[in-house]
Amino acid sequence: MTPRLSARQILEKLVSFQTVSSESNLELLDWVEEYLAGFGVAATRVPNAEGTKASLYAHVGPLVDGGLVLSGHTDVVPVAGQAWDSDPFKVVEKNGRLYGRGTCDMKGFDALALAAVPLALERGIRRPLQIALSRDEEIGCVGAPEMIDHMVASGMPRASAAIIGEPSMMRAVTGHKGGCGFRTHIHGFEVHSSIMHTGVSAVMEAGKIIQWANEQNARNRSGTPSAIAATFEPPWTTLFVGVIHGGTANNITARDCEFTMTFRVVPGESLDDWKAAYRAKIAEVEAEMQAVVPGAWIEVAPAFDVPGLKPEPDGEAEAIARAITGDNGTHVVSYGTEAGQFQERGYSAVICGPGDIAQAHQPNEFISLEQFRAGERFMQDLVARLCA
Repeated sequence: MTPRLSARQILEKLVSFQTVSSESNLELLDWVEEYLAGFGVAATRVPNAEGTKASLYAHVGPLVDGGLVLSGHTDVVPVAGQAWDSDPFKVVEKNGRLYGRGTCDMKGFDALALAAVPLALERGIRRPLQIALSRDEEIGCVGAPEMIDHMVASGMPRASAAIIGEPSMMRAVTGHKGGCGFRTHIHGFEVHSSIMHTGVSAVMEAGKIIQWANEQNARNRSGTPSAIAATFEPPWTTLFVGVIHGGTANNITARDCEFTMTFRVVPGESLDDWKAAYRAKIAEVEAEMQAVVPGAWIEVAPAFDVPGLKPEPDGEAEAIARAITGDNGTHVVSYGTEAGQFQERGYSAVICGPGDIAQAHQPNEFISLEQFRAGERFMQDLVARLCA
């Protein structure tokens, strides 16, 4: 049998795998599979189309419906360009904190979930526990839908509730914004900048679209939020571009410009309506371009699409999280998670995990020992409930 590792030991191992979203996560999954197999638990992989990454899920306990899913992601954001005081891929304890990339977001929860497996088997749980570890969450939750669909179609007993362990300070988060993104590639026409009126600068046309986003943000911010939107921070839909590439020289109209436009939409507003508004703006700018050079055009492709998490009346997942944590507050977040994707597929879902989201993606990312230990107590109580 596999040596039983503590949650801290598992965390150290998971952090050592450099699963930045641009890289493979297969070595981490190899280790997880071997670890689970040592306890007689078989894991199933759901690879991406290229076979370079995968998600993984496993079933622990009796083969009956009504189990509980512990869901986390395996990828982390890059460390390039960040000033770290220690090796980001090695867990370092200092001043009551565990530093390392992913300690907070969200290998801390992954480690706690994996550590719960031998405890569940030892205690003889009567209600199943399922582990779900996805790929590519950090680039738009793109791996979870295939994983969840595979879980549903596999014949594995159907769980009824899912706890998504994004850092929430062990509070029960019952709602988040929906989100979507569009990869946008503007194809302009190169001429010398002294006769720019005869060409099309992809960079300057991109500026029109980004300025439109600024205008939408200003309009959204100035409005009166609905009652449910008012619970979010900020209480309005946001449009954002984080990275832009384009142009070859300061005296040439840019032939190409690329960026991704993202939307975080408050409940009560339609993702589809915002998608339509963006495509309408694209069509408007493209028509202006083609009035100068008919061959100029704009290419738009979906980058990600994440449904919002809606509060559930009498939600099972919420009830479990509240019963264990004692949290009775109302909590929503503005970032997207895989919780909405589980909910969309018929699972009761809640976000509840250790750590502070303010530490996610930061240099010197950390999870406090207090939060990590709170996560351990949560898992012990959860297993006890699955035995009842």
